[in-house]
Amino acid sequence: EQIMRIAQEMAGFTLSEADILRKAIGKKIEKLLMEQKEKFVNGMKKNDVNERIALEIWHWIEPFARYSFNKSHAACYAIIAYETAYLKANYPVEYMAALLTSEGSDIERIATLIEECNKMAIEVLPPDINESFSNFSVVPKKNQIRFGLTAIKNVGYNIVEQIIDERKKNGQYISIQDFISRVNGKVLNKKSLESLIKAGVFDTLEERNKILHNLEKLLQWSKDDKRIKESGQKGLFVSVSHNTITLDHIDAINEYDKLNWEKELLGLYVSGHPLEKHREMLNNMSTSIKKITTDLGGQIIVRSPFEKYIIQGELVTIGGIISSIKKITTKKGQVMMFIKVEDLTDRIEVVVFPSMIEKNPEVFKENTIVTITGRTDVKDGSPKIIANEVEEILES
Repeated sequence: EQIMRIAQEMAGFTLSEADILRKAIGKKIEKLLMEQKEKFVNGMKKNDVNERIALEIWHWIEPFARYSFNKSHAACYAIIAYETAYLKANYPVEYMAALLTSEGSDIERIATLIEECNKMAIEVLPPDINESFSNFSVVPKKNQIRFGLTAIKNVGYNIVEQIIDERKKNGQYISIQDFISRVNGKVLNKKSLESLIKAGVFDTLEERNKILHNLEKLLQWSKDDKRIKESGQKGLFVSVSHNTITLDHIDAINEYDKLNWEKELLGLYVSGHPLEKHREMLNNMSTSIKKITTDLGGQIIVRSPFEKYIIQGELVTIGGIISSIKKITTKKGQVMMFIKVEDLTDRIEVVVFPSMIEKNPEVFKENTIVTITGRTDVKDGSPKIIANEVEEILES
């Protein structure tokens, strides 16, 4: 807009002509920009602007075809950068909680921010029915952040609002039965309740697999309880009370499935990581993904002169868990994949060609723990691995 004004006022451009200049700058079309040079300089000369000054102004404009960022914009960004740096340095827990809340819909960004919290010695706790609020919140007097209830998939704002309002009015929930009896069943549907259970919000009240196994019994009890309350039944001297429910016993969910539930509903592992039990083996037989992304990403890290750097085209072996899979069909009608693999340090994209998939199609599933050997590559500044061999690490 500033350059359009200069072109109009000093070079006699019409508004439409100035808009062509804006397009050349905004779209970074260098050829179109250079076509405006003669018109711009001649227009300035007609307005009694010295040719030397006209050329000097043009040379000031030319770099904008590569990147434009005016001074007022830069000043705004500088102020924001200063303010956020101050908050992060002086109120780190509050700052990170706010940042996690603002990025709540971007799962990959949340994972990156939680990794940053770990580096800052800030613990991010899983959601809890008596501790969580709607958004990520600061745990008072502790270096901790608690997951918000709205971060759980299939759990809407109206449900969360009622859970929190009821807790504020009548105190913490003391059991799963207490929770079921106090929260309106019309708002809390079966799918939402399943998600809350699997995400672990009731872990301080009851084991999640036990609640899930007794879900139908709990929902029926809730309906009966509501009917009794609404009917206003009374005994001779006191109100009729509904019996306490007894939950059927069942074995606790195994750690692997519990973590997969968290990944499904929260977008990441919170209470642990399925690779933790394989840490030593992976350290011995594979290269950490963080080392690969750091070396290929060109990050400047001070290391021992004897330490080997990973270079593009090098054959490496990584070990990790498949976190996402994107399939595409080639021109020949074959399927190839772009899979995201993460270990305990970082994540990377792995390109899998059709011939690799044909060798072992069953291994390419989300949450499968694998070792992958392949060639390193960099595309658009992003490190990748072209898979040559994929093997599943079976649970012992």
